[in-house]
Amino acid sequence: MSTSCTIESITVETDDGIKLSTRVFRPIGELNGNFAVVLVHPYSILGGCQGLMRGIAVRLADKGYAAVTFDMRGVGRSTGRPSLTGFAEIKDVVSVCKWVNQNLSIGRILLVGSSAGAPIAGSAVDKAEQVVGYVSLGYPFGYIASILFGRHQKAILQSPKPKLFVMGTNDGFTSVKQLKNKLKSAPGHNETRLLEGVSHFQMEGPAYDNHMVDLILEFIESL
Repeated sequence: MSTSCTIESITVETDDGIKLSTRVFRPIGELNGNFAVVLVHPYSILGGCQGLMRGIAVRLADKGYAAVTFDMRGVGRSTGRPSLTGFAEIKDVVSVCKWVNQNLSIGRILLVGSSAGAPIAGSAVDKAEQVVGYVSLGYPFGYIASILFGRHQKAILQSPKPKLFVMGTNDGFTSVKQLKNKLKSAPGHNETRLLEGVSHFQMEGPAYDNHMVDLILEFIESL
């Protein structure tokens, strides 16, 4: 993939001493506003890693935005161990957001979570003051997924920050009805984008990276 961005590998240390393998994607030209996008990868225990977010990150940088991916604890070169329910990983997300604010001199962050990364990112939204908006790509709200991630839901559903939920209508983990029911009483500005006939893992795949970036950019314009 030819790109018009630079990619830098760095290490971010969390408050509890975990070292996170992190990549910073920067546009060659000027940044498009005082904005960065931090991308949270899918479930670590099922093979989720920052490499799955690279396509989106490159395209965001090509559009002029700084984008940051990282391996959560216990993934790739990051130290520590992954947790089953993703609660330890909230610290990872918050630490990366703080690093972005302090080292890239960027004051506003959009937090984007994919699949199981969505509940983890959602739990971090109000723990990082630099985060001004949230995008979920396939939040697993369904009953079975809620066994693992249900305790994350309260944080994002009660957050007043602007939220965008993107989901395929054939998601498999969450039905359209479940998504709409969850968002009924959520405060603040909430949007949904439904991809007709698309499954959960289809939407995670590289074929949909451009579409995801278009939706993210459209949401940024609304913030």
